[in-house]
Amino acid sequence: MTEAIITAKTKKKTTWKEISNCIGLSEVFTTSACLGQNTLSKSEAEKLGTFLDLSSEVVNTLQVFPTKGPGQEISTDPLIYRFFEICFVYGPTLKEVIQDKMGDGIMSAIDFTMNVDKVEDPKGDRVVVTMNGKFLPYKKW
Repeated sequence: MTEAIITAKTKKKTTWKEISNCIGLSEVFTTSACLGQNTLSKSEAEKLGTFLDLSSEVVNTLQVFPTKGPGQEISTDPLIYRFFEICFVYGPTLKEVIQDKMGDGIMSAIDFTMNVDKVEDPKGDRVVVTMNGKFLPYKKW
């Protein structure tokens, strides 16, 4: 499925942003679904299929509930690895600051949005990743 989508995206010379606009979802969520990490509704998958001229098999596969996450391995892709590195270095700090502000709990990855933006800078363009997750306090019983 993902290979067919990437091939069609390349052939059409389009962007993830243009694809996401076509189906009415965010760029990050749309890309995630196309990479097999999220699912699309029938109408969303059909819009994507029409936009990229995908087979009915690919359109149907986009609607299957995925198994999320690549497993227990740490990616060696330099860009992906940097996100692991950020968590290794700043994870304990993020946990402390979040819990200091919010209490004992976690940030949801289910009730969650993420945006990726480019900010031009004379010293080199910047990547801005904004994650927005609902705070879930631990329940006492």
